[in-house]
Amino acid sequence: MTGTLRGLRLVHELRQVPPEADKLSCSIGLPGGAYCAGSARGAVRSLLTRHGLSDLCDTAALAASELVACAYRFTPDKEMTLKVRRQFDALRIVVYDQHPAHPSPEASEECRSRRSRGMWLLSAVVEACGGDWGLTPVLTPMGGTKSWALLPLPLPR
Repeated sequence: MTGTLRGLRLVHELRQVPPEADKLSCSIGLPGGAYCAGSARGAVRSLLTRHGLSDLCDTAALAASELVACAYRFTPDKEMTLKVRRQFDALRIVVYDQHPAHPSPEASEECRSRRSRGMWLLSAVVEACGGDWGLTPVLTPMGGTKSWALLPLPLPR
């Protein structure tokens, strides 16, 4: 076997090793269509399964789906970013959207209130597993909103 073929075989063998759960950190750009909630669910399920966190698949996929769906309702057909990361014994799911900045603090608070009321399912599921969630304006001239869910990792068996 030549050196090149041996090298290719080694690369193939390395790909068979599953990624470690504590190294999970991924960002995905979504085009902003209504179908993106389903894409987010599938991506989160795949990531968690590959990283050995299958116990969180249902809750995390629902959380990602709800965050993306809410971002779509407030910024239809605008690109958004989904970030999934394991950090400090928790799974963090964050969605950044392009919601425009509001002209006044009152308008901003009213919009935040409307968006929060729309996340009742996310709130119920995340709080049931002992997690947390929230949203905040992104402090850029263009505006934007950062919405997130924090899910505690299951205890080792």
